[in-house]
Amino acid sequence: MIKIIHSYWAYLVLFFLLIAVYRAISCTILKKEYNPKMFRVALITLIVSHIQILIAFLLYFTSNRFLLWFDLGLVEIIKTPIHRMYLVEHPIINIIAVIFITVGYSKHKKNRLSAQKYKTLALYYSVALVLILSRIPWSVWPN
Repeated sequence: MIKIIHSYWAYLVLFFLLIAVYRAISCTILKKEYNPKMFRVALITLIVSHIQILIAFLLYFTSNRFLLWFDLGLVEIIKTPIHRMYLVEHPIINIIAVIFITVGYSKHKKNRLSAQKYKTLALYYSVALVLILSRIPWSVWPN
């Protein structure tokens, strides 16, 4: 059940992250004033990504795959692409992505100028989007 929630919640994360990146880039290009709607989009993106990480931690530490750390050890996990993907690459890269979202959100709030707010969100949220897209296990997602 947790795996299903984790898989489908990822759609929410991607949806809001795509909207936030698109709006931040387009508002930067169009030189629009920062508005409450963008603030809400950025905040919702932050919230859904943090919820996703909490779900992911729950899934990671309760899944049978986690036991492979004890059965196989680090060397074997790193040697096996599928284990490396699920136990090392996917979690670490996505944690880094959520850190980018968190830092970007925090930094954008400190900026006073609209252009700086949008540029900050565009940069940090875009990096997070690329990182997340790079580590989605496409062959099995959303199952």
